[in-house]
Amino acid sequence: MIMRRVAAVVCNAGTVLLTLLLIGGGVAIAQAPSPERYQVAPPSADGIGKAYQGREIARMMGFDGAAWLERTERQQEERADLLMAELALRPGMEVADVGAGTGYYSRRMSLQVGARGKVYAVEVQPSMLRVLEDTAKRPGYGNIVPVLGADDDVKLPEASIDLAIMVDVYHELEFPHEVLASIVRAVRPGGRVVFVEYRGEDFRVPIKALHKMTEQQVRLEAAAHALVWERTARTLPWQHMVVFKRP
Repeated sequence: MIMRRVAAVVCNAGTVLLTLLLIGGGVAIAQAPSPERYQVAPPSADGIGKAYQGREIARMMGFDGAAWLERTERQQEERADLLMAELALRPGMEVADVGAGTGYYSRRMSLQVGARGKVYAVEVQPSMLRVLEDTAKRPGYGNIVPVLGADDDVKLPEASIDLAIMVDVYHELEFPHEVLASIVRAVRPGGRVVFVEYRGEDFRVPIKALHKMTEQQVRLEAAAHALVWERTARTLPWQHMVVFKRP
């Protein structure tokens, strides 16, 4: 039996060899690895120069924008009351507010899940986390648990929460695939993962393009994980709420 190397092909992802082996006249082809998960390009005005699934990742809002999260117009623009009604939280539930910021939604969820429940307020910015820690010390908010997450991991135990929500957050994640994978691990079977994003399909929504997402894009990126689309709520003025379930 004679074995000889016929060809090596250099792929654009690096020096990856595709070797053809002739064995007794038959040909065995070694499969090349899949393309890189992220692509890098010169950043746009509001982006970080890194793309995932065809979209550029938006630049994260820092602590200097904290006042915007607590603006008086936010209730009118986002209708937090309608969002909370759509979530239908129950006393005793354990939920995660990923990218909690100043705790605008953590506080509201805290009241819904009650003293027997928990709200894990996940933040990667220590300055935001300090605000959450101060909030957790206030009367009525002792069930808020501030969590310092990482750029690629929410740092929550496996199967520990009933629901995870990201409000105007997912489009800014530097490692969206890895963060969402860590969220899915943290959600109990039958639990939900909720994306709330400004509607990218609607030019009337006065938000910068990279800080909006279409429902199609959200569903495309969620499809890479063990999630099943459940429904999309369109009752909010500027946002859609896309709900998935972990089977």
